[in-house]
Amino acid sequence: MTVRVIDEEDVRRLLPMNECIEVMAEALASLARGEVHNPLRFVVRPPEEGSLLGLMPAHRGGDSPLWGLKTVAIFPSNAARGLDLHQGFVALFDGETGETRAILNAGGITAVRTAAVSGVATRLLARDDARTLAILGAGIQAKAHLEAMLAVRDFDRIVAWSRSGRELEGAENVGSAEEAVRDADVLVTATSAAEPIVERSWLKAGVHINAVGSSIPSTRELDTATMRDAALFVDRRESTVNESGDFRMAELPPDHIRAEIGELLIGAGEGRRSNDELTVFKSLGLAVEDLAAAEHVLRRAEAEGAGTVVSL
Repeated sequence: MTVRVIDEEDVRRLLPMNECIEVMAEALASLARGEVHNPLRFVVRPPEEGSLLGLMPAHRGGDSPLWGLKTVAIFPSNAARGLDLHQGFVALFDGETGETRAILNAGGITAVRTAAVSGVATRLLARDDARTLAILGAGIQAKAHLEAMLAVRDFDRIVAWSRSGRELEGAENVGSAEEAVRDADVLVTATSAAEPIVERSWLKAGVHINAVGSSIPSTRELDTATMRDAALFVDRRESTVNESGDFRMAELPPDHIRAEIGELLIGAGEGRRSNDELTVFKSLGLAVEDLAAAEHVLRRAEAEGAGTVVSL
């Protein structure tokens, strides 16, 4: 059996943001149509350990069956080291034989596909006249989200703030989260904060928020009032009610979720209702997104002979 191994440089080159946004839109629509199986992720977190290991499987049936598994170690302490918090790989398995087809760098996949999903959500939910973008964070996800936001909207002003004091290139960097948020028409939170860094009173009418940084039940970036007042959209309901600290710590009922992004894409859910409505997309990240992004990269790599083919 031969396996194609694709490193981060090739992953990022073969997964340009504009293409990934369309790949993610189709992946989420496919999920909403029931064409893929995406169980809850399995997380291993030993007592008193700051890092964790996540296993994220997905399966697609039909005429082109495929298995995917992302194995990712998440180290929040990597932010201080200037390293990606996500370390690991995405494996693709033939849907008919089970043979391993490819192993791809997970950091590159995660960075691009996460921001691309936020791009899909922003395209669907942000006001057409949105002109000011604010980004909280200055790490890998903040940078990827800046690219994704610019791919779906034209902004006159881009403002950023990070807890570390690092600056986000391409943005006007300001001294506080409140200063960054006050005038935002679109807001991205891409931090490793454990407690809320956004307060409801700071938000202007009609803002759209992509809440990205927290993906576990014990951390959140948005305060309870923001979550309570928002029209809430998610990548997947089951994941949100089980895994999202922003949702669970606000003690909201499941029916507070208006729709999944995939439901909006297939016309099975209602989006923004008015220009003054506060909309929040709570991003957790799904294995089906990893599967779709990795398959897109693999197809392009096979076409041009990229990566390294090894025997396994």
